[in-house]
Amino acid sequence: MRMSNMLVTTLREVPAEAELPSHKLMLRSGMMRKMASGIYNFMPLGLRSLKKIENVVREEMDRAGAQEFLASALIPSELWQESGRWDVFGPEMFRLNDRNERQFCLGPTHEEVFTDIARGVIKSYKQLPLNLYQIQTKYRDERRPRFGVMRSREFIMKDAYSFDKDYEGLDESYNKMYDAYTKIFARCGVECSAVEADSGAIGGTGSAEFMVKSEFGEDEVVFCDSCNYAANMEKAIAISEPSQKEELKDMEKTATPEVKTIEELIKFFNIGPNKFAKTLVYKADNKVVAVVVRGDREVNEVKVINAVGGAVEFEMADEKTVRKVTSAEIGFAGPIGIKADFVLVDNEVANMYNFIVGANDTGYHLVNVNYGRDFEGTVGDFRNVTSEDKCPKCGGKLTIARGIEVGHIFKLGTKYSESMGAVFSDEDGKVKPLIMGCYGIGVNRTMAAIIEQHHDEDGIVWPLSVAPYHVIVIPAVIKNEEQMKAAEELYNGLKDLGVEVVLDDRKERAGVKFKDADLMGIPIRVTVGKLISEGKVEFKLRSSEEVEEIDLSSVINKVKEQFEKEEIKL
Repeated sequence: MRMSNMLVTTLREVPAEAELPSHKLMLRSGMMRKMASGIYNFMPLGLRSLKKIENVVREEMDRAGAQEFLASALIPSELWQESGRWDVFGPEMFRLNDRNERQFCLGPTHEEVFTDIARGVIKSYKQLPLNLYQIQTKYRDERRPRFGVMRSREFIMKDAYSFDKDYEGLDESYNKMYDAYTKIFARCGVECSAVEADSGAIGGTGSAEFMVKSEFGEDEVVFCDSCNYAANMEKAIAISEPSQKEELKDMEKTATPEVKTIEELIKFFNIGPNKFAKTLVYKADNKVVAVVVRGDREVNEVKVINAVGGAVEFEMADEKTVRKVTSAEIGFAGPIGIKADFVLVDNEVANMYNFIVGANDTGYHLVNVNYGRDFEGTVGDFRNVTSEDKCPKCGGKLTIARGIEVGHIFKLGTKYSESMGAVFSDEDGKVKPLIMGCYGIGVNRTMAAIIEQHHDEDGIVWPLSVAPYHVIVIPAVIKNEEQMKAAEELYNGLKDLGVEVVLDDRKERAGVKFKDADLMGIPIRVTVGKLISEGKVEFKLRSSEEVEEIDLSSVINKVKEQFEKEEIKL
């Protein structure tokens, strides 16, 4: 492709809205353009990389035995009502009515659609196992779209669904997808880790996320330094150290005027945070949930939502609700006598002795409180893990890092097949529900994750496998006939070889062309300049600072070597 004919407009200034490197660089390099909040148009350059990522996904899915098809993005509400998720999925779902007032949604995910297809065509165990996948745009009305395509209102996803006759088959299908995902991300040049994860609104018996470490990631990921334990913060298990045993003391009510926060209480009582238990009040749909954790801990809201059986709307309770259930102002809530639908007590608090809680009376706290003697509740793991906690698997040291989720695999079991009547006849003629798995990859999010890991101060540094073009040939002075002739010959020679090459034939200074080439991240740059009179050109890899002077005749072999080095076929 000749640069003079390409629709590429690079930006020198960083867009004010962009925060992540990937967001900044996708806009600055002309990969995409914003149309509305959380909605982007992919320009020709960006689409080329996007399609290459899709092709990597497609090749590995096909190799794993999955079959591609394409479902409608417009889904009738009846399917979602059958599964029970029409009201559960919440306000993120784009809903609409047709001219006959029939309800539809723009698909945020496709479990119901795939299940509907399966129940219509799968009748016997002889048709199993089966794995179907698609690569399609999904729609979610994000409350706060941000970070470019990391959290957008429409996004391209590869979603696959496996159907098996038993759980042994599901395990095999799940493991095939795990291996396929590992290969997909490796081929895309993405370093990622598979971590235990919460299944969320998708549901099921188990899941794993493929996470890319990034300081800008939305998720916190917990890693063990000694073993292979890794989990999303939402799923990470908090192991509490046993408290030193004490004789139970008499509970006392103590005046604490205007002392509300843990920091203020620590100063007031002159003791450490491990002697306080704070009570946080939430609203889960129409229920009030009180969660009791140690004073210096953070509540894990996902664990809380799971403990109360799920919730469409989940948020901190407003001041009016807090007053209603505690008879006190915010800052004095406690578990004793609280009028909540659920009282959840973290394991750590249940094993503490003689601690301090709010008295449900403005201006007062209770001292020497003990779980079991003074209050009851549902005991469990309701807090976030910290780096001070020990690994639940081996007892080793934990590290917490930020990460970007690029893939998620689930063992759904019979969650959808039972509710939607997707059944088959087994070897004995018995009718049983299909055992399902679900496997998703965010394609444009993977593109952004690649850029997060492959960039420098000058722009993107694309891996050869997913770069929009492999090589850019830059004649330093287009008015120089010798330079242009050599550049044209090299351009045509590389094209004949099957290399995707750009000839920058614009009437711009060489420095401008170099900056654009670096910004766009094209892996190999060949500059035809004044050295052409000696039969030489400059050869540079985008990933290196080194510039080599090589014979013009050796460029094609040099490019071939780079393809072989990165194990990419021409």
